[in-house]
Amino acid sequence: MKVANVRLLQEPDKSFIYYKENNPFTTWHYHPEIELCLITKGQGKRMIGDNIDRFKENDLTLIGANTPHEFLCDSQYYSVDGGFSGEGIVIQFLPNFLGEKFLNIPENKKLKNFIFAADMGYSFFGKTKRKIIALMLKMKDMDEIDKLYSLFSIFRIFASTKEYKILSSPAYSNPFWQEEHNPMQKALKFIMQNFQGKIYIKDLLQITSMSNSTFYATFKKTYRMSFKEYLLNIRIGYACKLLTDPTQSISCIAYESGFENISNFNRQFKKIKGITPSEFVRKIKDMEVLDND
Repeated sequence: MKVANVRLLQEPDKSFIYYKENNPFTTWHYHPEIELCLITKGQGKRMIGDNIDRFKENDLTLIGANTPHEFLCDSQYYSVDGGFSGEGIVIQFLPNFLGEKFLNIPENKKLKNFIFAADMGYSFFGKTKRKIIALMLKMKDMDEIDKLYSLFSIFRIFASTKEYKILSSPAYSNPFWQEEHNPMQKALKFIMQNFQGKIYIKDLLQITSMSNSTFYATFKKTYRMSFKEYLLNIRIGYACKLLTDPTQSISCIAYESGFENISNFNRQFKKIKGITPSEFVRKIKDMEVLDND
């Protein structure tokens, strides 16, 4: 599946983009802006990074910079004469649109971590979702100054919420903003560089200068999953990237992703993604067929 670099037009006198979408949603694409996307009308398949899921009305997601994504409405939202009945609201902003220092002030530490970790994509729920949707809908009738301060209100929610689901696997995260000397960042860098082969815990303990128990506890607290789960998610996430290339066989992809045999790969893939690698490939092909209709 080819991924296109598609960007909305930003007016020269605006610092960010607020856009009401009435046209067919853009196919598999990416852009340097971080995107907050609300589906106000429509349902179908949603693909963010290596996550494939269903979306429906009031679906609310945050998508990190340069993370490939697509929202594909079901056929009933397309008419025979080329019309489209889906609708959405999109807010896009560059990570540094408020200046290089804004996200680096002490008060914005939580906001900074939240926004840049959005490389994996977030889906919101609960009160957080309702509050953000209300703000986005009201912004439609606001002047540009009020729009900006409403975006600040959304940022305030980002900095404190826990009502979100991470969509993609860690293979799609890009932790370039975090301190290189942080022990967990050193461990993550080592894992990312070596996940296709065997990774021994003794190497990670040496890199982080931690004991066995401290490392496991700190890793789980930092990344919200155990080291073993994280490594499996990275390998499966990388496999998902490769599975979008029809020229590679599933067995070759399994070995290239760090699995020693195809049966374990199939088992772990289904455990994490809910479908088999073959079913994942079929979903990709189905989306491509619908894109070309």
